[in-house]
Amino acid sequence: MTEGGIRDFFRGKTIFITGGSGFMGKVLLEKLLYSCSDLKEIFLLMRPKRGKTGEQRVQEFAQIPVFHRIVKEMPDQFKKITPVYGDIISDRLGLSDEEFNRVVSTTNVVFHMAASLKLEATLKPNVEMNLTGTWNVLEMCKSMKNLLAVLHLSTAFCNCDQDVLYEEVYEWEQKPLDLIRCSKWMSEEAMSEMGNILMKPHPNTYTYTKRMAEILVKDIYNEGLLNVCIVRPSIVTPAWKEPLEGWVDSLNGPIGIMIAGGKGVLRTMMCESGYTAEVIPVDMAISGIISIAYIMGTMKERPNKIPVYNVTCSENKRVTWGTILNDGKKINYKYPFDAGLWYPGGDATMNPIKHYLTLFFCQWIPAVLIDFLMLIFCQRRFMIRVQKKIYVGLGVLQFFTTRIWDFRSENYKKINTTLSPEERVIFNTNTEEVDQNEYLKNVILGGRQYCLKEPLENLPRARLHMRIQYAVDIIFKMFMLYYFGKWILNLTGLTNVINNVLNTQSSDST
Repeated sequence: MTEGGIRDFFRGKTIFITGGSGFMGKVLLEKLLYSCSDLKEIFLLMRPKRGKTGEQRVQEFAQIPVFHRIVKEMPDQFKKITPVYGDIISDRLGLSDEEFNRVVSTTNVVFHMAASLKLEATLKPNVEMNLTGTWNVLEMCKSMKNLLAVLHLSTAFCNCDQDVLYEEVYEWEQKPLDLIRCSKWMSEEAMSEMGNILMKPHPNTYTYTKRMAEILVKDIYNEGLLNVCIVRPSIVTPAWKEPLEGWVDSLNGPIGIMIAGGKGVLRTMMCESGYTAEVIPVDMAISGIISIAYIMGTMKERPNKIPVYNVTCSENKRVTWGTILNDGKKINYKYPFDAGLWYPGGDATMNPIKHYLTLFFCQWIPAVLIDFLMLIFCQRRFMIRVQKKIYVGLGVLQFFTTRIWDFRSENYKKINTTLSPEERVIFNTNTEEVDQNEYLKNVILGGRQYCLKEPLENLPRARLHMRIQYAVDIIFKMFMLYYFGKWILNLTGLTNVINNVLNTQSSDST
C-alpha cells in the first residue's frame, strides 16, 4: 500500500454517511468497504424500520447484488457498518443522545448524500429535505471533535441560469435561512404559490433547493468552522466496471428512457439530438468523491473560497443524446427485454407538433385501448398509469435534454495528479477508458437484470418475441396506412375521381 494515499488516509477512520441507501450511497458504501478496507467504522443514517434490528438491517445489504464481492471476499467488513436511526429533517438528525454523542465524538469524514431527487415535487418537501436537512447535518458536524472533511453532494445542474458553469458557488437573491424559516410555518400550497415566483428561471424545485443548499454550505464554510466542499455530479448512470458492470437499482434518468423505449411504451421525447449528454458512470463518480474526501482531509492550507468540484465526463468522451438513443436502440434490438408491449421504435424530436401527435396516437390511445381490454377481462389496469409517469418524467427531463450545458471541471481534473499510479487504477476517474458501445450494452443488460429482474437466460425467448412483434408492427402499419389513405381519398373526393377513371378505362377496353 502506498503511504500517504487514499487508503492510508482512510485507515482507522470513522465515516458518517447520509443517503447511504440511495443509488450512489450504496456504491459509495461498497467502495469504501472494499477499497478502503482498513477503515474503522461507518455510521449509516437510516430511517427506523419497525420490527427489524440494526443487525438485521445490515444483513439485508448482503442480499443486494451491489455488495456481491464484499460477501464473497471479505464478509467481515459488514461488521463495520453501524446503522444509526434518525431523519435529516429533524434537529440533531433525530438521533438518540447515545447515538448522537458517539457519532460526534468519533467521526472523521462526513458524506452528506441524502436528498430528495424528485424533480416534480412541490417546494416545501424539497426545502425540508434538501435545505433544512443540509442545515441540520452541518450543525451536527460543528460538534464533531475529530472531523477532517465534509462533502456535500449537490448537482451540476443547479445553476441553470449560467451559460458556463464554473467550479464556484453562484449567488442568488433569496437567502436559504429565510426559506427554511418559511417552510416551518407556511402550508405546502402557500409555499408552492411563493415558489412559482421565487424559483424562476429554475425549472423545478430540485435544482432550486440544491442551489440554495450550496449557498448555505458556502456561508457556513465562510464562518471558518468546517472543512466542507461541494461536489456536483452530472447525470449519474449505471456502473461501468465496479462493483458490477451495468449495475443500477433505479429507473431514474437515461436508463428509464431506454427501458421504456425497449418495452415499446415510449415512442417520442423532446430532445435535441445534437446536444451533448452530460452523464458519468456511478463508479467513476464515486471514485472521484472518495478522492475528493482524501484531498480535503489532507489539505495543508484552507482555501479562501469553498472548494467546488464539477464531477463530469471528459470532453473527449462526451457523446450526443442522439448517439446514445440510436446506439441504445440498436443494442436493445440485439438484447431485448422480456414481454415488451410493442416493437421498440420512436425517435427524439424538437418539433412539438410531431411530438404531441406521436404521443397521442402512439402512446395514449394504445394505453386507453389496453386498459379497456384489461377492464373487459377483469385484469388489473396499468397502462394509463405508466403513461402518466412517463409523461411527467419526460416533462421535467426535457429541460436537461433541450439545452447546451458547458461545465468547466479544472478542480476535478487535477485529482489524478495527486494520486499514485496504483491508486489511479483503484479509484479510476478516467472516462477516456470507457468503450461507449460496450458500456451501453452493459447499461441495457444491467437495467434488465437489476431493475426489471429479467434473467439473461430469457434472451432467446425475448428475441423470438421481438421478431413476432416486428411482423405485427409492419402489418399494423400497413393497415393503418391503407385506411388513412382511404380516408384522405374520401375526404378530398378523389375516390370518385379514381373510380370514374377506372370505369372509363374498363369501358374503353371492352
